Amino acid sequence: MRTRTMMSAAVSACVVLMACGCGPEKAKEDAAPKPSQPSASPSAKEPSAAPSPSAATGKPSAATEKPSAVPTGDQPAPRTKERAIQRYEQYLHGLGREDIGTVCEVAGPGAKKAEEQGFGPCTSTYVIVFQMVSPEQKKALRTATVDPRRVVVRSLDRIEMPLEAVRSSATFTESDLGSYTLEYLKDDYYITDGQ
Repeated sequence: MRTRTMMSAAVSACVVLMACGCGPEKAKEDAAPKPSQPSASPSAKEPSAAPSPSAATGKPSAATEKPSAVPTGDQPAPRTKERAIQRYEQYLHGLGREDIGTVCEVAGPGAKKAEEQGFGPCTSTYVIVFQMVSPEQKKALRTATVDPRRVVVRSLDRIEMPLEAVRSSATFTESDLGSYTLEYLKDDYYITDGQ
């Protein structure tokens, strides 16, 4: 119960502050890269766990290859359900690995504002959250996937990841992990709400 509460508090603090101070107009202003923020998370460059068609056959298949869902350079990420799922999986895997950089990059676009409001920086808040997730759950999160059939697309700017969409070897409840909303901001998807 405490894990979910702490994770909710961390994400909610960031979300509330981001929502209050970063409407559509502000998001466009903030879209320019900032020197203090990395343009892409390190985990965005990790290869997929599933073998590609060319790996399975040894030859590329034009009919089965899909364009990369990972943004390259200064290009915006695709505004697709698949990209939102990929970002949420990055968050889940980062949570399981205790990868504070990935977790704060995906879940903490409002972390600086939350810090200014006294909630503490994302890096401190999630260190506490990591301690509240059991070793079994962390191991399961490292390879967790999302069932696309259970994802709710409100619009391509707002996509909901219900708890039921998370596929892992451990069981999670709403009080452990919960459901999240990802929004397309600053040319990629970010967690903006946790329930």
